[in-house]
Amino acid sequence: MQVAPAPLLRSLQFSARVATAARVELGSTLTGRVVEVQVQEGQAVRRGELLLSLETDELQATLAQAQAAERQAQARLAGLRGSGRSAAQASVAQAESVLLAAQAELQRSRELIAQGFLSPSRLDEARRAEAVARAQLDAARAQAGALADEGSDVAQAQAAQVQARAAVLTAQARLAQTQLRAPADARVLDRLAEPGQIVQPGKALLALALQGPLELVAQVDERYLEQLAPGQPAAVLADAYPDRRFAARLQRIAPLVDAQRGAVEVRLRPELPLPDFLREDMTLSVEVETARRERVLALPAEALRSAAGAGAGTERATVWRLTEGRVEAREIRVGLRTLAAVEVTEGLATGDVVLVGASPPPGSRVRAVIRTVEALSQPRKPGSAGDAGSALTNAMGR
Repeated sequence: MQVAPAPLLRSLQFSARVATAARVELGSTLTGRVVEVQVQEGQAVRRGELLLSLETDELQATLAQAQAAERQAQARLAGLRGSGRSAAQASVAQAESVLLAAQAELQRSRELIAQGFLSPSRLDEARRAEAVARAQLDAARAQAGALADEGSDVAQAQAAQVQARAAVLTAQARLAQTQLRAPADARVLDRLAEPGQIVQPGKALLALALQGPLELVAQVDERYLEQLAPGQPAAVLADAYPDRRFAARLQRIAPLVDAQRGAVEVRLRPELPLPDFLREDMTLSVEVETARRERVLALPAEALRSAAGAGAGTERATVWRLTEGRVEAREIRVGLRTLAAVEVTEGLATGDVVLVGASPPPGSRVRAVIRTVEALSQPRKPGSAGDAGSALTNAMGR
């Protein structure tokens, strides 16, 4: 091969799948029978839209019972604050008048006994009557106090009303749980329940892809992590549509490596306009351009007589150069390397001839058939239709 300047492209091929930014599975928090499923697979739904309904007869009866108990508690509280409070005030007024009368009778009895008109036994009776009237007044005042805004009877009635209201809210909440609604704008991916089916809490009934940008998700061998960087362009082909190539760009690289598989997750964002055939979990072949050199001295990788590491470092390697008809071992420094070719940064010049494949050892005299390296180092068009299969069979391509 005759060394000559040529473009050099390094790319990485791997399989990926289409995924939305967020995917959720909806289920019921109740045990019940499905009455109706309002959506189909692939249907777009809006936030709050009804998706599935469960039977509600028992829960509606519970709600009606709770509402009746609430009305009863309200009526009792209103009665205490209205007629009950008026009656208690009237009882206090009556008890006060009875006490005044008993006190007056006690005073008269004392005066008449002092004058000798009554026996002393009548004084004991007047004292008992005054004590009874005083006790009745205390009881009436206590009852009136219980019916005041801060009284115990009103407090108990208020607590009963709050408890009844809480029961109504609980029944309403459980009734609302019989209807599954979309948590956000989304598309239905899977319908896992049908009318008449008995469902249990925690079981997925519908799968939704929340509205958001589509991403391409792939697991890439951690050996190639050094080559990847956000922003790199990519060409993508769907296995189902091998003639409809589209562009994407590497969006982000996961900060962790899967220890079980020795792989790192990468996500790519398709460029607009999005192809209309993309579906959730669709299999794709992705080729990411990880490095490019427009004009460099390049050699086919098979020309190297000693291994050189991949990457864009300054590894050394040995080639057999043809010098005045003899084979000469020549040490070179290589830069960018692909599976097919390497960049020569030091040790060779344009026009040098390097032996490729099986050749006599250094010092041998040879006659060579010379070809240029440009045809071998010319990058092919990324993501061509013929690469779709190879990208799948080779988990890590070029």
